[in-house]
Amino acid sequence: MESGDIAWMLMSTALVVFMVPGLALFYGGMTRSKNVLNMLNMNTYCLGIVPLLWVLLTYSLGNNGSGDGFPGAWIGNFDLVGLDGLSGDAETLIAVAFLMTFAAITPALISGAVADRMKFSAWVVFVPIWSLLVYTPVTYWVYTGWHTDLDPHAIDFAGGTAIHINAGVAALAVVLVLGKRKGWPDTAMPPHNLTFVMLGAGILWFGWFGFNAGSAFAANGQAVQALLNTFVAAAAGMIGWLAIEKLRDGHATTLGGASGVVAGLVAITPAAGYVGGLSPIIFGVVASVCCYFAIQLKTKYGYDDSLDVVGVHMVGGIVGGVLLGFFADARIGGTDGAFFGDAGLVVSQVIAIVSVLVFSFVVTYAIAKVLDSAMGIRVSEEDEVTGLDQTQHAETAYLD
Repeated sequence: MESGDIAWMLMSTALVVFMVPGLALFYGGMTRSKNVLNMLNMNTYCLGIVPLLWVLLTYSLGNNGSGDGFPGAWIGNFDLVGLDGLSGDAETLIAVAFLMTFAAITPALISGAVADRMKFSAWVVFVPIWSLLVYTPVTYWVYTGWHTDLDPHAIDFAGGTAIHINAGVAALAVVLVLGKRKGWPDTAMPPHNLTFVMLGAGILWFGWFGFNAGSAFAANGQAVQALLNTFVAAAAGMIGWLAIEKLRDGHATTLGGASGVVAGLVAITPAAGYVGGLSPIIFGVVASVCCYFAIQLKTKYGYDDSLDVVGVHMVGGIVGGVLLGFFADARIGGTDGAFFGDAGLVVSQVIAIVSVLVFSFVVTYAIAKVLDSAMGIRVSEEDEVTGLDQTQHAETAYLD
């Protein structure tokens, strides 16, 4: 790896770290004022615990293995526990650091679904267990196992399946165990600070350039294409969401614009380094429409996904992964999709997506049920009414 590539990866790593406080502000603004500090804490906690676990164990299990046979196609090994032997290896260490940021933000995404009612103590235990038992094997399968024995075809440039679908369906599993917020859906629970929401969305958009373009692991043409695709898809997502809001509801909202940006970013993530031309516009628009309608389903089916993690991240990730099967262009990323002659990629993408959906949901649901039995994962009704900032952290965001 050349010095310029290392410099770009150092910058990309920092950009993705910055996404976590951006996500905290994005989610925090959408909660009620009595729970905003709790949301900030849930997100930033992931920046504390996950990197420690990553260095100690999960990098080795999630990224170091042959990808062949059993167990090599299913999980890595313990050879790099504690990053043993990597001192001074700049090329490997920058990969460790960059991938560590992905591991940190993935469980943070789940926090938006459980807003307003999960014990912070339960979250403290849930995050490392989920990272070890769900995130680690899934990221290994997507980037190592499925490239060999399981399915050599499925691709995911920057984490559409490994991160967004994985976290989105895990969020659904946890909220089914956790239950609905008191008063939902009859009581309105609007965002308390749309300024935070827009600031958080802007930070996410900025950081996502490192998230996607950094996944080229070099300062090269694929990184440039990924950056351009990321910019365009987010823009298309915003315009698509605002348009459908205006047509259906009569108003284009601040929250809708921010949500459209995130939907576009999520959808282009698996494809950022594999598509070109007008493709990112299609990804952004299709994702915004699909995610807009998906978030309506929680009321219909009765699952309280507080901040629309399932509707945006799971559904947006699925949209991006499936569209990638059609639009992948070998001139950009070395793989052709259905529109360029290889319809088999669509099948492979669906297999990968369904596999992660099933595995992540089942294991996450089991983790949540065990924790609920062992320690209880939901705050008391009194604490929920009072607010989690005071009851979980003994703090208040806003003074009278």
